[in-house]
Amino acid sequence: MAKKAAPAAKKTAATTATKAAATKKVTARKTTATKAAAPAKKATATKAATKKAATKKATPPAKKTTATKTTATKATAKKATPKKATAKNTAPVPAPKKSAAKPESHTALVRRARRINRELAEVYSYAHPELDFENPFELLVATVLSAQTTDLRVNQTTPRLFAKYPTPEDLAAAVPEEVEELIRPTGFFRAKTKSIMGLAKALRDDFGGEVPGRLDDLVKLPGVGRKTAFVVLGNAFGVPGITVDTHFGRLVRRWKWTEETDPEKVETAVAALFPKSEWTMLSHRVIFHGRRICHSRKPACGACPIAPLCPSYGEGETDPEKAKKLLKYEMGGLPGQRLKPPADYPGKPAPPLAGG
Repeated sequence: MAKKAAPAAKKTAATTATKAAATKKVTARKTTATKAAAPAKKATATKAATKKAATKKATPPAKKTTATKTTATKATAKKATPKKATAKNTAPVPAPKKSAAKPESHTALVRRARRINRELAEVYSYAHPELDFENPFELLVATVLSAQTTDLRVNQTTPRLFAKYPTPEDLAAAVPEEVEELIRPTGFFRAKTKSIMGLAKALRDDFGGEVPGRLDDLVKLPGVGRKTAFVVLGNAFGVPGITVDTHFGRLVRRWKWTEETDPEKVETAVAALFPKSEWTMLSHRVIFHGRRICHSRKPACGACPIAPLCPSYGEGETDPEKAKKLLKYEMGGLPGQRLKPPADYPGKPAPPLAGG
């Protein structure tokens, strides 16, 4: 029995040796694989380290560049600041514009308005009512007829009318159709015939054939408003008044004397800027200027004597030579509006109506 067990023990020992050898072989293979993998990991780690180092090296220059740009920007800003201040201190134009934008005080407005009036008084020393008349009745009728037409056309029309109807009594008794034919050139002749015949009857019946010298009485007459009344009062009776026609209203708004458009409100606003004694002549000067230089559509700014005082300068033609061609009546070397102008009028008398 002992002899048979010996081979089995040998067999077992051989098997154990074989397994040990196999284990060693597997272990050796794993070790070899591990050693082979180590260089790869080492290479990967080396690449990562290189990349990280490169990133670290690249970062400082970027920060340095940013810092350089920031420093340059600050330096530029510092250099620009003195230039801006210098430009502001030396430029002559912006200062007036900024001051002009500020609201004008009432005192400053009064001074500027009165200075404009003085300048206009020198330019139009001969200013006068531009309707031909010889008495208050003729001035009253002519003023009513001047609505929506020119004073020139009225002056060319009234000689025949007054030759036939020289008094309120004569006109009140006239045949309407005959009056219409005489005043046809002034336009709206039917409505105007009704007005002048109506005021003639009122003068005959209520005022003894005389034109009243009071505002309250005049505005009661047919076709007579405040504008017409002030023309008559100022030029036939010497009673001061402001005549707000289209020219007057346009100019005082351009000069910023008022922003009002209603004639009565314009009258009130402008009256507050001047002494009462100036009202009538102020009206003539402003209207003269509006008809000759400061036109509605295209003002002759380049030929305007009060341009430095006008806040609306530049609305019209500013070139002196071109502006000069826009001047009208005596300012442009042409006839005026009156057939019988005052002796001191520097222009030529207007021609009579053709065929009249």
